[in-house]
Amino acid sequence: MRNTGVWIDQREANIIVIEDSNIATKTIYSDVETRVRIEGEKKQFGRFGDQFLVDEKGKKNRIEEYTGRYLNKVLKEVEKADEIMIFGPASTKLKLEKLILDNPITAVKLRDTKISENMTDNQKIAFVKKYFG
Repeated sequence: MRNTGVWIDQREANIIVIEDSNIATKTIYSDVETRVRIEGEKKQFGRFGDQFLVDEKGKKNRIEEYTGRYLNKVLKEVEKADEIMIFGPASTKLKLEKLILDNPITAVKLRDTKISENMTDNQKIAFVKKYFG
């Protein structure tokens, strides 16, 4: 039985795989940057006469695109699991849950989605061991 726990937030995903008595962990980092600072940048808008141009829509689209790529990397890692449990502090876990449920191969493997705080690596492993225990 290959049980997989995924602790996820916007910056990183820790994948903990328990197979028999072996424990393997892998970390996937996201490329999502909520605030990109460009060298020499002074303000967040452009001004042309009495009009202001703000790149809010472009920033939002970039964040969504990078988040989608990040979640697809995580999905690819958990496809081999027999059972999947997702936990973490942020709303990113809900986006991953939706992505897993939209995929017919992984939808039947999703066991639970839980809320948890930030944890150390050892706490994450212990949480997954206790859950599947």
